[in-house]
Amino acid sequence: QVQLVESGGGLVQAGGSLRLSCAVSGRTFSLYAMGWFRQAPGKEREFVSAINRNGTRTYYADSVKGRFTISRDNAKSTMYLQMNSLKPEDTAVYYCAADPNIVPTVVAGRRYWGQGTQVTVSS
Repeated sequence: QVQLVESGGGLVQAGGSLRLSCAVSGRTFSLYAMGWFRQAPGKEREFVSAINRNGTRTYYADSVKGRFTISRDNAKSTMYLQMNSLKPEDTAVYYCAADPNIVPTVVAGRRYWGQGTQVTVSS
């Protein structure tokens, strides 16, 4: 079984920054493409960013492009999401995902999920 644990969420003012982390255990981290998703209250879960197995390809939702940066450190079995210039609409629970089949750029898929970390951006 693969376990994913998110951390780094918190409360920040608009324009501020946060760095989220997703620590993975239970399997070889480098076998999985990884991704970040988020879900705001009353809304569907949506794609935020994804990265391939060796970190050479990255993908971003249009809403975060230019502000967020995804990365991974396979030696530490950890994925990161650097979030800059945060906006109130970024407020959501952020989830990390590990996918053994595809780079996870869509919500539906056969993959592992973390429990989420809350990000709140005040105006």
